[in-house]
Amino acid sequence: MEIKEILPITFLYHRVETTVKELANYLNVGQQLFAEAVKLGLPITGPVHWHYFGFDGDENKKFTLEIALPVGNVLADYDGEFHFKRTDSFRVVSAMHVGGWLEIPATYGKLFGFINENKLQPLAINREIYINVDFKNPAANSTEIQIGIA
Repeated sequence: MEIKEILPITFLYHRVETTVKELANYLNVGQQLFAEAVKLGLPITGPVHWHYFGFDGDENKKFTLEIALPVGNVLADYDGEFHFKRTDSFRVVSAMHVGGWLEIPATYGKLFGFINENKLQPLAINREIYINVDFKNPAANSTEIQIGIA
């Protein structure tokens, strides 16, 4: 676990209101973001992120999900199916999760344990950064989890 400051990032992104049970419906969005960025000639500057806003652990409750691709530029005249934004700095508690996504709740549990032990104030904003995704061998997945803190 580490506490760190994530500096501002520019993203091409897709926003949706969803639940945990519906997340699999959005697995292809990352590929669509890559295709759009390539079509627009944008420099791709990092892996796909999933940003969760307002998720409180209730799998049936709706929250906002942004699937985001870091890019080098914002196109002011863009009128496509996605959106652009530049984030503010983001203070987080971070940990790497290596392995299948079904085991990811255990890593979240460790992160929240660290937050509680250190009397930190969590925000209702989490990020998952997909460093490596291996659908054939999920044990090879590498995901950085970031939980926003005040």
